[in-house]
Amino acid sequence: MSEAARHALVTGASSGIGAAIVARLLADGWEVTGVSRSAGGPAHPRYRHLALDLSDLDAIAPAIGGLRVDALVHAAGLLRVGRLGELQAEDGAAMWRLHVEAATRLADLLVPRMAAGGRVVLIGSRTAAGAAGRSAYAASKAALVALARSWAAEQMPRGITVNVVAPAATETPMLTDPSRGAVAPKRPPLGRFIRPGEVAAAVAYFLSPEAGAVSGQQLVICGGSSL
Repeated sequence: MSEAARHALVTGASSGIGAAIVARLLADGWEVTGVSRSAGGPAHPRYRHLALDLSDLDAIAPAIGGLRVDALVHAAGLLRVGRLGELQAEDGAAMWRLHVEAATRLADLLVPRMAAGGRVVLIGSRTAAGAAGRSAYAASKAALVALARSWAAEQMPRGITVNVVAPAATETPMLTDPSRGAVAPKRPPLGRFIRPGEVAAAVAYFLSPEAGAVSGQQLVICGGSSL
């Protein structure tokens, strides 16, 4: 994969972790196609925005068309909370649709078109290990690890890697989303929340040539929460 040809598609590009990943990749010389429901994105000659609601699964293939990329980064995310006895079926379905099914549709379209050196990074969550009040969210994020390991085993002979970056509570609009209700984010032992740029740096590593032998792995960025 030549430096001049590097092109990444990043979902959830309009805010939070996705926006930080877009900024990092542009700084590193990538061409970026950013996907989000809302219009916008950086005014940059190597950036193109694709307005797409990934929850509309049947709209993904027509919107992607014949696009070819060297990397897919699925950062789009949604948090809905609820304890047993209070769970809303549609909330769980919405998170599964966005986190798991959209990732699957995108990878199924884009990865077969990638050349050797291609990269896939899925943004998971430390919560995938389980958290009170966030069972449906945790389940959808845990599924990304299974996807990544399965796809990594399939694609390694082609020189394509698939990995997960799983941050703990990160300084994004999701922290103050009213839908969290009484389920407040926990500050890590580090004494602060994870910064989006730190997540973007981990993604940049997995997309780099130096990470060509690393696949099927999950990197947890937890600020000491897992200790």
